[in-house]
Amino acid sequence: MTRRLAQVAKKVGVSEATVSRVLNGKPGVSDATRQSVLTALDVLGYERPTQLRGERARLVGLVLPELQNPIFPLFAEVIGGALAQQGLTPVLCTQTKGGVSEADYVELLLQQHVSGVVFAGGLFAQADAPHDHYRQLAERRIPVVLINAPIAELDFPCVSCDDAVAVEQAWRHLTLLGHERIGVVLGPADHIPSRRKLAAARAAAEAAGGSLPDEYVERSMFSLEGGQAATTRLLARGVTGIICASDPLALGAIRSARRRGLAVPEQVSVVGFDDSAFMNCTEPPLTTVRQPIEAMGRAAVDLLCAQIQGAEVQPGELLFEPELVVRGSTTQAPRG
Repeated sequence: MTRRLAQVAKKVGVSEATVSRVLNGKPGVSDATRQSVLTALDVLGYERPTQLRGERARLVGLVLPELQNPIFPLFAEVIGGALAQQGLTPVLCTQTKGGVSEADYVELLLQQHVSGVVFAGGLFAQADAPHDHYRQLAERRIPVVLINAPIAELDFPCVSCDDAVAVEQAWRHLTLLGHERIGVVLGPADHIPSRRKLAAARAAAEAAGGSLPDEYVERSMFSLEGGQAATTRLLARGVTGIICASDPLALGAIRSARRRGLAVPEQVSVVGFDDSAFMNCTEPPLTTVRQPIEAMGRAAVDLLCAQIQGAEVQPGELLFEPELVVRGSTTQAPRG
């Protein structure tokens, strides 16, 4: 404690007694000096006293991996609205290729003394990606909530759509339609939600009395072009039903089938994941598994606000039930 007082006092250029008065919420210190002491605490990496945590800026970082996938703007809309209702202002941080990295955004947010950070997708969902900036947030005791993947070694609360249930729903739908050769298009090998989906697909295949051959599993970056390339390989191996880990991947799958002269859904059935914007306007309208974005986003904000207010939040993952939305991209398996 004495060392902390000395370091903060030296940083600000005031006496240790003044620092002590600020930390204990005592009067007799100007607002400018009080703010300088609190800023010095953040810069030096010290935890603020519980009664002073609310004096951080009423800003919350909302870190997204991209905006091209319509699911992320939807998350931003829900979370931003819920934060505004709590008197908090979201700061949108979107990664771009060759631009500001996620770690750079975290550093910028720390400089702004944000009250907390919500990550909806990003490097935390990749097991092999660098996680040092998340550890930095944990060390600074900054409230954090993750969406759709936990970090095993850090106890951040997490809100997720149940990947296992999503795949079970899609797999059951295709098998009831008579599909026996079902392929899956997933994200990279270290992508945690994709790992969960793969495990669920293998379990679903076994429960149906079969198996999921390795040649029926393809991985891709989360893009329409990636989905098209992965599906081209699956179609060459004779699959008639395809489950994709995102809606853009599913749209790429439909494009691939058409370019091979195959009709969707008469010859190839495709299921997406997310039910992002305009998936009911595609041709054919996309059968997909809907994430409960509204409920997930509001739960994430509730967890964040509880932390900001100093409440004890149990670490762990809240799983939300997805919903299969059947549209025009799936039908009975072709005969023969």
